[in-house]
Amino acid sequence: MRVALFVPCLVDTLFPATGRATVTLLERLGCEVDFPLEQTCCGQMHANSGYEQDGLALARRFVRVFGEAETVVAPSGSCVAMVREHYPRLAEVAGDTALLADVRALAPRVHELSEFLVDVLGVEDVGASYPHRVTYHASCHGLRALRLGDAPLRLLRAVRGIELVELDEAETCCGFGGTFAIKNAEVSGAMLAAKLERVRASGAEICTAGDDSCLMHIGGGLRKQGDGVRTVHLAEILASTEQVAA
Repeated sequence: MRVALFVPCLVDTLFPATGRATVTLLERLGCEVDFPLEQTCCGQMHANSGYEQDGLALARRFVRVFGEAETVVAPSGSCVAMVREHYPRLAEVAGDTALLADVRALAPRVHELSEFLVDVLGVEDVGASYPHRVTYHASCHGLRALRLGDAPLRLLRAVRGIELVELDEAETCCGFGGTFAIKNAEVSGAMLAAKLERVRASGAEICTAGDDSCLMHIGGGLRKQGDGVRTVHLAEILASTEQVAA
């Protein structure tokens, strides 16, 4: 299958290992990966901050860049949710019927990584090995907007050598929410503190998720407290072939 890879701006600028791991994983599974160089931000940050015209311009760009792709895959639930849920609203508000038609045609072909692997490719065992104690945080966009269900967990359970431990209240928001963490810092901090307490209580050495935005927030809190728990994107775990001790 030919796949167009959308790498969100946060991944591109701060977490490039996630993008590289996604390519490694998709190619291992036999996909031919394209990376359109004209791609840029999906516009989520702009639209969420009230700059809808800027978000609209980026929506038009996304459709122009990816409109002919057979399948688009992104290692980010929040960015995929932006395309599938919010692009239609932006087009409707702007009265742009052509964009609305293009978005409605493209949106079903845009997939979050775990969703693509499980629901499109029909794969759970991706040939990964990762001998670490791991817990999984369900990001809000993946859980509530995309309704990924247990797809990420099914992929993790099939990883060789992994010890997957339950995260209490895994579905609870970590408190990031993009600009929410800036505009409502005290509330965000309290939500983060609760999440960190549960991560530590799990006994995991690694906390994973499908969104680097959540992991940036959680990881920053862990490092600030001098905690030894690390954050690793789901794609990096699934791309790993780290040797499992005999």
